[in-house]
Amino acid sequence: MSKDKKDFKFYLVREDILPEAIKKTIKVKEILKHGEARTINDAVCMMNLSRSAYYKYKDYVLPFYDVMQGKLVTLSVTLSDRPGKLSQVLNTVADSNGSILTINQGIPLQGTANVSISVETKEMDISVEDLVRRLKTLSGVQHVHIIGQV
Repeated sequence: MSKDKKDFKFYLVREDILPEAIKKTIKVKEILKHGEARTINDAVCMMNLSRSAYYKYKDYVLPFYDVMQGKLVTLSVTLSDRPGKLSQVLNTVADSNGSILTINQGIPLQGTANVSISVETKEMDISVEDLVRRLKTLSGVQHVHIIGQV
């Protein structure tokens, strides 16, 4: 029986309860996306996963943030009030091929500045989750949160 797309239900499930084959399939997809393996066969061998299991699940599992690709994401970023910190954030988004649509910055108070940035993620070469991770590692970035998505 074939179901229309509108008949499918989607669930948000914590990774730790997923079967190993599904976790490994997700990892194989990440390996391929990041160019860590030349072929699907190389990637499944790296993860000790059968090719048949990979092909069974590959079209049905996506990391949560990958579902947001091609969308607008608004980030809330708390920065140290020091010269160049906002520039670092903007450059990181640009280096990931994210297109910055809006920037709203409040007046810095007590050494911190709050900024909200809306980003078009359609052309990004990394996931939104990876972008958030990269931003969090920048010197002077205190907090990064996704506050909205369209």
